[in-house]
Amino acid sequence: MQHNLVLYNTLTRKKEKFEPIHPNMVGMYVCGPTVYSDVHLGNCRTFVSFDLIFRYLLHLGYKVRYVRNITDAGHLEGDNDEGDDKFAKKAKLEQLEPMEIVQKYTMGFHDVLRLFNTIPPSIEPTATGHISEQIEMIKQIIDNGYAYETNGTVYFDVEKYIKEYNYTILTNRNLEDLLNNTRELGGQDEKKGRLDFALWIKAKPEHIMRWPSPWSIGFPGWHIECSAMSRKYLGDQFDIHGGGMDLAATHHTNEIAQSQACNHTDPAKYWMHTNMLTVNGARMSKSAGNGFLPHELFTGNHALLQRGYSPMAVRFFMLQAHYRSTLDFSNEALDAADKGYKRLMAAISLLDKITPSANSSIQHNIGSIKANCYAAMDDDFNSPILIAELFEMVRVINSVYDGKQQVDEKTLADIKELMQHFVCDIMGLQDDPLGGDGESVDNLMNVIIKLRNEAKKNKDFTTSDRIREELTAIGIQLKDSKEGTLWNKI
Repeated sequence: MQHNLVLYNTLTRKKEKFEPIHPNMVGMYVCGPTVYSDVHLGNCRTFVSFDLIFRYLLHLGYKVRYVRNITDAGHLEGDNDEGDDKFAKKAKLEQLEPMEIVQKYTMGFHDVLRLFNTIPPSIEPTATGHISEQIEMIKQIIDNGYAYETNGTVYFDVEKYIKEYNYTILTNRNLEDLLNNTRELGGQDEKKGRLDFALWIKAKPEHIMRWPSPWSIGFPGWHIECSAMSRKYLGDQFDIHGGGMDLAATHHTNEIAQSQACNHTDPAKYWMHTNMLTVNGARMSKSAGNGFLPHELFTGNHALLQRGYSPMAVRFFMLQAHYRSTLDFSNEALDAADKGYKRLMAAISLLDKITPSANSSIQHNIGSIKANCYAAMDDDFNSPILIAELFEMVRVINSVYDGKQQVDEKTLADIKELMQHFVCDIMGLQDDPLGGDGESVDNLMNVIIKLRNEAKKNKDFTTSDRIREELTAIGIQLKDSKEGTLWNKI
């Protein structure tokens, strides 16, 4: 099948046909977490979105090198050149080595993404593991005339850069406004220009994380880390650079400037950004007190949540919104997503219980739904439209299961393949209704059905009805048929 994948490029502010730099190969870099605290849902939304993108590119047959870094040094509290290093501050609070903080929260991050069933990236480099690459890149930027050293700290010379390049190419912001809005920051007297940012920071005597460099004992700036790591593993220019939209204005803008100043080329051909989260219409943030962590969402242990939701239901909920749209959390929306996810998985479980007929009455429907599924994903990874098409398929499956339509063996195989590809391989949804493996659940249900059948045989209808009702309450439906009692998730 011919695919014309288009994606929205933040750099050009329009949808463009996806044409990788090297045929059949894709280099993708996504800014990973700063591991000084529990990963928040905004991060998870970004990584689930890029997991969908990664999975679809693999499905189309591309060889993908997906690099997602771990920031474990150099990220100051103010996201610029002010405040304490986030790791050093947390280490002092908890009376731990900074690398204990890094280890603890990196493991927690991996645990959460495993629950969301994301595929690990091809390479997961750490900032502290690439200090020499960052130093080399800073040297090159200085040699090219775009950086200067003051008292052991190296700054990027934005004023010099903007004479030759468009500093705000990614966001299209007005440079005058930027200059006027720049606050007087710590270290401002060391800088030549108000927009200049640190590439290397001289460590204060009490600073724990420090490395030798040609300029001082210190640590790298946050922005240089991603430029150096993406360059090392993907080259001077690669296909896709992604992250949350909150990174575009400063972090990604400075990454582009560093790469241009060092390599004289844009680092990425396509820039992709995920949108933010809101809760009941208000922006989710720690300061507003309306932010909840993934484990709170799974357990329901938060004042804003009426109950907990499985990681797969939350993944499905995230994919119901396009990655460039705002995602609004509410109990009603999560409940609806939970029901939708269960309906989708229930339909898939019915496929093994359908007996094919000699003829099929729905061949045309299947081809049309399949084409629409690919069209949705080819249009900037439009998961909400894909989900709508998959529910059209659910309607067909239920109709066949109820005997209202016939399906032959080949068409049934086509339906199974379509659901496997789009629900499992691309959307990354998996079925784990009762927290156990499928075979264990089947065995358990066979015991329950046997007990219910014995109750009916003994005319103990109170017990048989109660078994049915209590199973319905936890999302399992029993269907009595000529073949015996069948069950599925609702």
